Amino acid sequence: MPEPLASAANNGAAGLAERFRATRALSEQLVAPLSDADTTIQSMEDASPAKWHLAHTTWFWETFLLRDHAKGYQLFDEQYPFLFNSYYEAEGARIARFSRGLLSRPSLEDVLTWRAQATAAMEPLLDDPALAGLIALGIAHEEQHQELLLTDVKHALFQNPLGPTMFDDAPKKAVKRAEGWHEHPGGIAMIGHEGSGFAFDNEGPRHRVLLEPFLLSKSLVTNREWGAFIADGGYTNAALWLSDGWAWVREHDIKAPLYWRDDEHFTLAGWRARDPEAPVTHISYYEADAFASWASMRLPTEFEWEAIGQGEDPSGGNQVDEATGVHPSGSDSLFGDCWQFTRSAYLPYPRFQPAAGAVGEYNGKFMSGQFVLKGASCATVRGHSRSSYRNFFYPHQRWQFTGLRLAKDL
Repeated sequence: MPEPLASAANNGAAGLAERFRATRALSEQLVAPLSDADTTIQSMEDASPAKWHLAHTTWFWETFLLRDHAKGYQLFDEQYPFLFNSYYEAEGARIARFSRGLLSRPSLEDVLTWRAQATAAMEPLLDDPALAGLIALGIAHEEQHQELLLTDVKHALFQNPLGPTMFDDAPKKAVKRAEGWHEHPGGIAMIGHEGSGFAFDNEGPRHRVLLEPFLLSKSLVTNREWGAFIADGGYTNAALWLSDGWAWVREHDIKAPLYWRDDEHFTLAGWRARDPEAPVTHISYYEADAFASWASMRLPTEFEWEAIGQGEDPSGGNQVDEATGVHPSGSDSLFGDCWQFTRSAYLPYPRFQPAAGAVGEYNGKFMSGQFVLKGASCATVRGHSRSSYRNFFYPHQRWQFTGLRLAKDL
């Protein structure tokens, strides 16, 4: 999940300071159950070690706020910018992404010491209204990395045949949701962020789109429904798949969502019986599109999803409130449980202009070859998402909590 830039923030100083402290504390609470070894391993190039997430988010505060705005501040370690810069070309050379898991040093203890120093050094800056936009961006940036930390740890622990756990909290039993549809009559809809609240720059400018009449399902596709797709030969019927998707299925011998094994699936609480009524997660865009074809429906566009989502509470549903069990369990909210694939390519909105400077690097240059996802997941910090939020992934990626909600034309 690349980290886009904030376009605006309008938070009271006290509220912003409280959110900053809570965000920093949550990151450390999330890794509390993990050993130094757990936080060091990197299971694939798309994922990063938990320790690296802790360090990178601290590098962000140090680089974009403390270095330039905290009087007399000195870098904790002059080698850390090379180790913990991610993709900011303007900030100089950095370690290759696939080598992050080779960093046995600094230790987790060293990183936590650095975090504590940086967090304390930020205190005098939290009341400065001129820095409110950057502070809001830093909070949102760290929240994104909290979700990545959870999903990256899950992928890393999955590699261990012992089936280790991060949390002891067992998934809550899902309740079968009422079926039904959100109906939209079509017409001109206003899409994108507006106003003084926080948003990333890829959420704007606000603009008009023309929608045809459509229906959007009130419920997410479940494990039970996905099991029916598998039983009906969904992964062996080339007619259901996009050409690239069918090639991906055959090349990688894909037969089920990631983390499925017989009637079980791997969770942050280890191997558990798969709940048939829980939302299906850890699927690729290719799989979501194939399922929609099998169901004689389609994926919504990001504009259709947002037109419905503007009337929903973005803080609803199953999202992260504390460092405890993170599992999709279902709710009646449009938000939570899993990020929902749309059929929309991740492209700039009309009149979009990337911001100048290093903090503007993470949107425009990623607007190629990816698809937009909407909503939030069970690993998203509550309050982080909104109807205009545009998450984005490549069509083969599925280690995040990704699922789908069906749409059809009227």
